[in-house]
Amino acid sequence: MTNLHSSPAAGASAKGTLYLQFRLNQQRFALDVREVVEVLPRRALKPIAQAPVWVAGILAHRGAMVPVVDLGALSFAQPAAGRTSTRLVLVRYRTEHVLGLILEQATETLRCLPDEFQPYGLDNGAARYLGPVRQDAQGLLQRIEVDDLLPERVRELLFPHPPGQVAP
Repeated sequence: MTNLHSSPAAGASAKGTLYLQFRLNQQRFALDVREVVEVLPRRALKPIAQAPVWVAGILAHRGAMVPVVDLGALSFAQPAAGRTSTRLVLVRYRTEHVLGLILEQATETLRCLPDEFQPYGLDNGAARYLGPVRQDAQGLLQRIEVDDLLPERVRELLFPHPPGQVAP
């Protein structure tokens, strides 16, 4: 397991913000590491009945149950490949929750200024989590907005109670 930073300010500096890069359907994406709690190898999950196909299941991690989303299945209807570089990335979701993301080729980081990511002119209401893009020598890199990942009905399914509260 890998902790990418030790303090909230560790992901930002005068040289920019640190991003974890990964791929979905051969396209490049990035997460701000300040949203990342931990990077784990892919693990077996308990499936959730009646959940959307892109909800991969539940992970028992350090005494907590963490719902996990396959971001490739959510974005492109193609589940993540079982590669050695496929990771289970735990992120802070809406401050109070931890959400797991299955990401392919999540092995590199990039430091850049947040304003290097620019809007791309499309209002993608069905996928609000697809943030601005940045162009570099490898092509386009799109930022993922973690807090916008889940539609309300899925958020209520995965997080039916406030953190620390048990169902009645």
